[in-house]
Amino acid sequence: MKITYQTITKLFFLLFTICNVVRADDLTTGKISGTVKTSDGKPAAYVTVTIIELNRATSTKEDGSYLITNINPGNYTLSVSLIGMQNQEKAVTVSALKTITVDFILAENASQLNEVIINANKTPKAVTLDKAGLRALDLPQSTGTVSARVIEDQQINHLGDAIKNVSGVSLTQTRGGVGETFSARGYSIGIGGGASSIFKDGILTNTAGFPEASTLESVEVLKGSAALLYGNVSSGLIINMVTKKPRFESGGEVSMRYGSYNMFKPSVDIYGPVSENVAFRLIGVYENDGSYRNHVYTIRKYVNPSVLFNLGKKTTLLVEGDYLRESLTPDFGIGSLNNGRAIPTMVPRSQYINTAWAYSHMNQFSGMATLNHQFNDNWRLNAIISGQGTDIDSYQASLPNTVSATGEWNRGLARANTIENDYVGQVNLTGKFKTGPITHQVLIGTDLTKVVNVTNGYSINGQNISTYIYDKINTIDLTKYSQRTDIPTAADTSRTTAPVYRVGTYAQDLVSLTNKFKVLAGIRWSWQETDQTSINYLQKGTTGNGTAITRYDRAFSPKFAFIYQPVSTTSVYISYSNNFIVNTGTDVNTGQGLKPSLVNQYELGSKNEFFNGKIVANVSIYRIINSNLAVVAPYKADGTVNSDNTVKVLSGETTSDGFDIDVTGHISKNFYFITGYSYNNARYTKTSGLKGSPVSGERLVISPVSTANATLFYTFDTPALKGFKVGATAFYTGSRMAGYNNTVGQTQAYSRLVPVGGFTTLDLTAGYTYKKISLLASVTNITNTMNYLIHDNYSITPIAPRQFVTTLAYKF
Repeated sequence: MKITYQTITKLFFLLFTICNVVRADDLTTGKISGTVKTSDGKPAAYVTVTIIELNRATSTKEDGSYLITNINPGNYTLSVSLIGMQNQEKAVTVSALKTITVDFILAENASQLNEVIINANKTPKAVTLDKAGLRALDLPQSTGTVSARVIEDQQINHLGDAIKNVSGVSLTQTRGGVGETFSARGYSIGIGGGASSIFKDGILTNTAGFPEASTLESVEVLKGSAALLYGNVSSGLIINMVTKKPRFESGGEVSMRYGSYNMFKPSVDIYGPVSENVAFRLIGVYENDGSYRNHVYTIRKYVNPSVLFNLGKKTTLLVEGDYLRESLTPDFGIGSLNNGRAIPTMVPRSQYINTAWAYSHMNQFSGMATLNHQFNDNWRLNAIISGQGTDIDSYQASLPNTVSATGEWNRGLARANTIENDYVGQVNLTGKFKTGPITHQVLIGTDLTKVVNVTNGYSINGQNISTYIYDKINTIDLTKYSQRTDIPTAADTSRTTAPVYRVGTYAQDLVSLTNKFKVLAGIRWSWQETDQTSINYLQKGTTGNGTAITRYDRAFSPKFAFIYQPVSTTSVYISYSNNFIVNTGTDVNTGQGLKPSLVNQYELGSKNEFFNGKIVANVSIYRIINSNLAVVAPYKADGTVNSDNTVKVLSGETTSDGFDIDVTGHISKNFYFITGYSYNNARYTKTSGLKGSPVSGERLVISPVSTANATLFYTFDTPALKGFKVGATAFYTGSRMAGYNNTVGQTQAYSRLVPVGGFTTLDLTAGYTYKKISLLASVTNITNTMNYLIHDNYSITPIAPRQFVTTLAYKF
C-alpha cells in the first residue's frame, strides 16, 4: 500500500481548514468561563462542568478554572458534577461575541473533595475490550489495565514497555527488531493482523513497526481465552490499545523526549471543538533513535487525526485515521551457537551480525469509523468499520539458524516486499432487562474480517535467494573474515496472494439471580475460510495456485461462569471457556484438512476492593488444556511409516497451570502503586512416545516460569516541594527455554533446549511540574543488568543497558 507525502499534506490541509472554521465560528458564538471552588475557598480541580441542553462538558483545571467555547446564543443550564458529590445547576444566557462568567461554590470542603476524587477515579470501570460493558467485579476473568498516568510517568515508547505492568504478561521476543511478541499463560501473540491477538479500540490490527505510544490513552489486557468475543485468538491473552479521542474543550500538549544514544522524539497533541457538535484531535510525532546495538537506528513519522460528530443527543460518530512511515535496521540479535543450542555469552551486547546495509521500510495507514447510538438508558448499539494497509520492504541477511558451535556462519540473504490489507466490520448490541426478579445484561454481536497477504519471491543472478550464500562470518569474532558490503540486485520472480475470511456471531448474558449470585453464559460460532493461494510468476508471465487447497474451519466457543459476591466489594468466580486453534496439514485418517484444536480453560478467581476502592487486590488460578494437539502422525493410514510432516493427527496434549496476583493502590491523588506476580508451568502432558513426537513433561519454549512487576509514584504537595514527583519501577522476567523442544528419536543425542536465566531491571524517575510546564527524567536498568530476550528459537537479543530518558512538555 503506497502512501505519499501528498496524502499527509492533504491531511494537514484538512486540519488547517478546520482551524479556520473554528475562527469563523468565534464571530457568531459565545463562551462560558468561571471557577469552581470548595466551601473553604480552595480551587476544585477535575470537576465536570456540563451544558445540559448541548451535552457539552469540560473539566476544571488545577486552579479550578474552566472554559467552554463555540456556544450558539441562547438560554442554557450549566451543571457541575463529580461522582460522590452534590450536583449544582445554574441558568445562563449566552450572547454572540461575549464571554459569560459563571462561578460555583461546592458544598464540600477541600478534604472532602479530595476523597471524592480518589474514589471516583479508582472505582473499577468496565473493560472496553469486554464489549458488554460489565463491571470489573462482574467479569469472571483476569484482566489488567495500564492507565494514561502510568504511560506518562514511565515515559513509555513501545507497547512492550506498557504491558510489563500487567502480571503474567511478558515481552518475550523482539522479532527482527521490527516487532514484539508477548506471552501469557504459556501462549504467545505477535505481529501481523490475521494471526495477531492485538487490537486497537476493539479492532484487529497489524502491529508491525511498533504501535505509537503517544496516541495511547490506556492499554487493556484480557488474560486467557477470549474466543467468545474475538474468535481465533491466542489462548493466553489479547491486548487492546485504547487511543486518545477528540474533546469538546480546547487544549493540547507539545513535548520533546530525549534519551541515550541520540534518541529524540518531538510530538504535538492538539484537540478542541470545531463547532457545537464537532470536535477534533491531531497527534503528530517524529522519532529518531540510535541504539546500544551497533549499526541499528530507527526513524519514524506518525500522524493521527480524528474527528467526533455529535449526530444527536443519543448518537455519535467517530472518524479516525493514522499514518506511520518507519525506517529501521532489522536486528535479530546475536544469534546462537551450534544451530540454536547454546548462548554466545562471550560477545558484547552491542554486537551486530546482520549486514551493515540491512534495511526495513514500512508504510502503514488505517482508517476507522465508530458509530454509537443509545436507544434509551438500557439499550445501546455500537458499529465499527475499519481498514488497514501495511507495506513492508526489507532486505537483510537470512536468519542465523545454522551457526556452528564455534560461530561459523555462511550468511544467506532474505529479501521481502509484503503487503497486508485488513478489513474489519463489527456490530454489537448491549442491553439490560428483567424477567421477574432476575436481571439480564446481554451482548449480541457479529464481526467480519478479511485479511489479504501479498508476498514477493526473489532470485539473485537466476538463483533462488533462499539458496544464495552472500559471505561467511564468525559471530563470535567479527574480525576473522572480511565482510561483504555490496548489495546484490534481487529480482522479483513471483507474487503470492493469500486471502483469509473470518465471520463470527456471538451472544452473552450476565444473569443476576440475586445481588450475590450471578451466572454468565455465552457462545460464539466462528467460520474461517483460508483460500488457496494464487501465484503470479513474474518472469515467466504465467499464473498458478499453491499446493494447499481452500480450507474451511468452523468452531463453537462457549463460556460459562458462576459468580458469588458476598459483599458489594468482593467477587469470587469460577469459569469455563473454550478456545480454538486453526491447524495446518492434513488428517491422517480422513485425508482432509485438519480440524481446529479445541483448548479448554478453567479459572478460579477473586476480585476485591478495599478502603473505598483505594486498594484493589485480585487473584486467579487457571488450567488450560489442549487435549487434541496436532502432531505429526507416526504412521500413515495404511500402517506404513509416515515421513511427511504435513500429515498429522490430533493426539497430543499440552497443559498450562498457573496463577496471577495483582495488588494496586491509589492511596491519594499524590500516591499510587502497582504490584503483580505470576507463575506458569506450560508443558507437554501427552504424546505418542513414537519417533518425531514431543517429549512428555518437557516445558514449552519461550514462555517464562514467572514474572513480577512493581511500580510506585509520589507527587509532593507541601509548599517546599510542591510539583516534585519521584517514582521507581521494577520488572522481573523468570527463567525461560530458548531453542527448540526436543522430539523422541531425534538424530542428535544432546538437548535442543537452551536455558535462559531470569533477570530484574530497576528504573528510577524524578520530575517537576510548574504550572503548564513539566520535566520528567528516568534512568532505566539502573543496575546495568545483562540478560536476554529470545528473538526466536535460533537467536537471542541482549536487553538494553543503563539508559537515560527525559521529557519536557508544555500543556495548554
